[in-house]
Amino acid sequence: MAKQIQKVPIDDNPKLFELNADKVSSEEEFLTTNQGLRINDDNNSLKAGDRGSTLLEDFILREKITHFDHERIPERIVHARGSGAHGVFQLYEPIPQFSKARFLNDTTKPTPVFVRFSTVAGSKGSSDLARDVRGFAVKFYTDEGIFDMVGNNIPIFFIQDALKFPDLVHAVKPEPDNEIPQAASAHDTFWDFISLMPESMHMIMWAMSDRTLPRSLRMIEGFGVHTFRLVNRDGKAHFVKFHFKPLLGVHAVCWDEAQKISGKDPDYHRRDLWENIEVGNFPEWEMGFQIIPEEDEFKFEIDLLDPTKLIPEELVPVTKIGKLTLNRNPDNFFAETEQVAFHPGHIVPGIDFTNDPLLQGRLFSYTDTQLSRLGSPNFHEIPINRPTVPVHNLQRDGHMRQTINVGKANYFPNSIGGGCPYQAAMAQGGFTSYPERVMATKVRDRSHSFSDHFSQAILFYNSQSETEKRHIADALTFELGNVTYDTIKIRVLGLLSVIDKKLAQTVADGLGMKVPAAPEMPLNKGVGADADMQKHETNIMKSQLDTSDALSIENTVKNTIKTRQIALLAADGVDNTTFGAMRTRLEMDGATCHVVSIKGGRIRTNTGNEILVDKSLLNAASVFYDACYVGAGEASANALKADPRAIHFLNETYKHCKAIAAEKEGVRVVKATAIPFDSQGQTDDIFMILDKKVENFIAAIAQHRNWEREKMPVVPA
Repeated sequence: MAKQIQKVPIDDNPKLFELNADKVSSEEEFLTTNQGLRINDDNNSLKAGDRGSTLLEDFILREKITHFDHERIPERIVHARGSGAHGVFQLYEPIPQFSKARFLNDTTKPTPVFVRFSTVAGSKGSSDLARDVRGFAVKFYTDEGIFDMVGNNIPIFFIQDALKFPDLVHAVKPEPDNEIPQAASAHDTFWDFISLMPESMHMIMWAMSDRTLPRSLRMIEGFGVHTFRLVNRDGKAHFVKFHFKPLLGVHAVCWDEAQKISGKDPDYHRRDLWENIEVGNFPEWEMGFQIIPEEDEFKFEIDLLDPTKLIPEELVPVTKIGKLTLNRNPDNFFAETEQVAFHPGHIVPGIDFTNDPLLQGRLFSYTDTQLSRLGSPNFHEIPINRPTVPVHNLQRDGHMRQTINVGKANYFPNSIGGGCPYQAAMAQGGFTSYPERVMATKVRDRSHSFSDHFSQAILFYNSQSETEKRHIADALTFELGNVTYDTIKIRVLGLLSVIDKKLAQTVADGLGMKVPAAPEMPLNKGVGADADMQKHETNIMKSQLDTSDALSIENTVKNTIKTRQIALLAADGVDNTTFGAMRTRLEMDGATCHVVSIKGGRIRTNTGNEILVDKSLLNAASVFYDACYVGAGEASANALKADPRAIHFLNETYKHCKAIAAEKEGVRVVKATAIPFDSQGQTDDIFMILDKKVENFIAAIAQHRNWEREKMPVVPA
């Protein structure tokens, strides 16, 4: 039993005591349940065989998850900060050969959806631009009931077993002694946990990549994370991975920019999503399936049940099956976005589960969490959670019950109520679980096929562009630079050396440390499964691919400037003709242009026309824009050149690798900045529209960033 610490007098005054009567120290003590039972294995849930389903009998899992689910009221424990929108899913072609789900076989009727995007680690009041995984959850209101695809913008996760989820979240949340830091993983407890969990290394590569600093929620991918099953009318099953590919491509901001946006507008992503839907720039994703025949389950070097692994798209291409469009903002944030309740266990006939041990735990956890957060088993009656089909069952009463049930029978079977409601046969749409054969020994263990923790981390890192690799190294250096304990840093450096020695050395140099000669594979003190796992921690399988193009942001869509925000810098005297032509051209290609000037109101052009100013330099910032254009005109250029805020605006735009164009006299404004020019006053990196290179400017915006600038001299901004 843990030691109980007694109250002690303060300054020898017997009337003053520290309030520590219930403080407990766990140093040098055994891990126990809340009932004092010593735990032999706190890494693996109880399963029917090491690849089998998780058993409801696992009281340790249920106690741990239940306590975790009820830790916060009423805010979500994770994914607390979110944004949502309504929309539709439109199927391209029926897929009866794979699934009997009606919404996957009817192209005549769009399926209503509600999508919630979120950060994971921060509270409701945290910034949208935290370096964090983004939740991507889709509620399909189908004709057969609710189907929830509850995923992230990353196709894998940190851990393999749900038993470790409370530990992961405890580690990444603000530290319990001082509630610091908010919405950040750059601290001791997170990296301590990661350094002791090699299975997290694949996810760490993703988490430290640009994927966790998205330019917009409209520009992230969505993944179901787990392997699910599709089942057709003949009862034949296929394994499936769910994907959502944004039509705008995947784009990110840089770290310095993310920090500045967090200070200037922590609602940046929420505002961006809302405003684009309001003006009709409806976000779109293509939903795709990676489909694997059951007989091919073991043809890959990874285990399909392992949530820390993905299937490279080169091995199993993503089949696009339909389009998801968000076209309506919520009427009330709390009633809809805040009260929406997702659950990976909400499925319809034609979709089923696998024995992924993380998924199995989520099937228990989400209901328990909603009971705690929304305060009632009737959370399904909240309008945003109601299915669009009638609900008939014998569940009654409970807090905030809204349905008024008539009749006497509230049990099944019954004769008083005529045996109603009836059970539905399979042919009548009744759900039946896939009849997977299960014959196994009860074990608290993990399949040896889960023991390779590094091959896909290596694959991901090797698939990144040189820019993306540099950003990963910078992120790791920053995060570990905020860790207090050298022992933790050394453990992480050792794990990184398994992935890539150059990466480990780069991070070590930034920390002023040395890479250890060999990685430490630390595990908690104990016996049983821990000792068995230790034999497999260094198992690295040969990947079937050296690289995968689909894993790099650089290879996503880069052919459109639709919805991009362009700052048009101008002041009184701007050239009316060229300024108007540029604005028209950019808007014709789908960009949104904001006139940014020295002050608000209106500016007068060189011909006497007036132009409405959208933002002044006082309340505008370069970090809110994807590119900048400086208009022509002698008086306008002179005024901007003399304003330090305009110079800073351009310096910062350049520092963050965005496209800049200037026309005629506007070139002088750019040359007044710290942007590097050669001895002849030329640069290949800024588009001087003297020779009408408008198309080059537009192409540069579509490419999103000129990351090569990061190698150039640092521009003060």
